[in-house]
Amino acid sequence: MRVTVHGTGYVGLVTGTCLAEVGNHVTCVDIDESKVAALRRGQVPIYEPGLEELVRRNFQAGRLAFTTDVAVGVRHGPFQFIAVGTPKDEDGSADLSHVLTVARAIAAGMDDYKVIVTKSTVPVGTADKVREAVATVLGQRQAPPSFDVVSNPEFLKEGAAVGDFMKPDRIIIGSESARATELLRALYDPFSRNHDKLIVMDVRSAELTKYAANAMLATKISFMNELANLAEICGADIEQVRVGIGSDPRIGFEFIYPGCGYGGSCFPKDVSALIRSAEEHRFDMQLVRAVEEVNDRQKRVLFAKIERFFDGKLRGRTVALWGLAFKPNTDDMREASSSVLMQQLWAAGARVRAYDPKAQDEARRIHGERPDLTYCQSAYEAVEGADVLAVVTEWQEFRSPDFERLRDRLAAGAIFDGRNIYDPAMVQRMGLRYFGIGRSTPAT
Repeated sequence: MRVTVHGTGYVGLVTGTCLAEVGNHVTCVDIDESKVAALRRGQVPIYEPGLEELVRRNFQAGRLAFTTDVAVGVRHGPFQFIAVGTPKDEDGSADLSHVLTVARAIAAGMDDYKVIVTKSTVPVGTADKVREAVATVLGQRQAPPSFDVVSNPEFLKEGAAVGDFMKPDRIIIGSESARATELLRALYDPFSRNHDKLIVMDVRSAELTKYAANAMLATKISFMNELANLAEICGADIEQVRVGIGSDPRIGFEFIYPGCGYGGSCFPKDVSALIRSAEEHRFDMQLVRAVEEVNDRQKRVLFAKIERFFDGKLRGRTVALWGLAFKPNTDDMREASSSVLMQQLWAAGARVRAYDPKAQDEARRIHGERPDLTYCQSAYEAVEGADVLAVVTEWQEFRSPDFERLRDRLAAGAIFDGRNIYDPAMVQRMGLRYFGIGRSTPAT
């Protein structure tokens, strides 16, 4: 089949590449000339395990093409996926300007039937706005071609997106058109071989399903962080509590790991957009607002622990920071806890020596070069000359460090574990102070 994907960001590039991988002919459209040129050279602008190899293979095989010409993309085939960004607007709502711009461009260039698919995460009612934008442009013609607008939200985890697309647990299609539904069923058939994973519903329900899924997962995280803060106060160990409640199959172990807050391109933006969307309908989502507030507070927990450790005297201190990305296996630093911690440390007069296996370049783009920030090439380089260590991202290479080496290099001999990846007793036996999330501080 012939598919066009508008937008080569995280969602668009994964979608287009994986559809090409099963034999479709895919054209990806982006207005960024430098990005398109890089993709044609096989250079992927984001870090996602396995993606670069797939991009190169399908581009070389002629199944995947990149262009800045929207008209070329519209002529390419019947499927027109909209996968452009929906950034958080000033009031927290989703900015739909890019989505609607693409919709109008598709309408301007189409001369036959199109299935316009909203892949971007969008509020309930967006498909209606896309349909109206397309119809307005086509209304200027004497014999406008027909089209359908469907919702097909993505459920991709950064760091595992290729696997999620190739082996999905569900494929949501929001459609009121039998024709569009059958076409999408055929397109997604290679991804549903062992059983039918397609779930068809009305468009508005599909749009809400995406927000509901992310808000539910964010709620689990914030709830565990609330419990962790209580556990720390009353002398319990949240990790033991986690095992105790996770063993209940009604709860499970997914997304109940306490830490220093969630980040990324999805949860913060989607939770905020859901709240604002509800407000537009004069409904107050109290629980979801609390999820957002708890997360904002949780991102400041590590700094509070470090500040308390030094009795509020952080000026002149140096903190080694392991992890800059908002989660492992990505270079994405959007809404990352690391940025919040660094800003607080700098404001208090501390210096930061930071290391991340993949997000160094992104950190430079965001924070630039500054005298109180040193970008290090390894985890152990970061602890050279540092007083304490803060672990913010749970990369695999951080999970089993040489604690004796850390003890010998950290002047104040303390680890602040923002992801609870270490055993407090083991760290203490190695002569280091340990401060986790929701774990009572061991004796010195």
